[in-house]
Amino acid sequence: MLIHVHVGPSPLGDERGTYEHVEAAIRVIEASGLEYEVGALGTTIQGPADQCWTLLRELHDACLTSGAKQVMTHVRILEATDDTIEASMSEVAARIIP
Repeated sequence: MLIHVHVGPSPLGDERGTYEHVEAAIRVIEASGLEYEVGALGTTIQGPADQCWTLLRELHDACLTSGAKQVMTHVRILEATDDTIEASMSEVAARIIP
């Protein structure tokens, strides 16, 4: 499964940092052990479907647990019936980036 996720906590951060709640979500992704790439407008994650579905809930909750009053999470999902994706994130990037 390949997912692209953007968390939109409100407020973005607190006295610990401007983007503390977003960073809390990224720490959850890092701890998952799945392949991921943080971008300016969201994070792309690749892994088995069961792990990705669980991770989505965990990173959404991480924003609230870190102190956000609310969070809106936007997700795009690519999934195949056999739980394999034609190419990894790095292979796709290598095709696109000269």
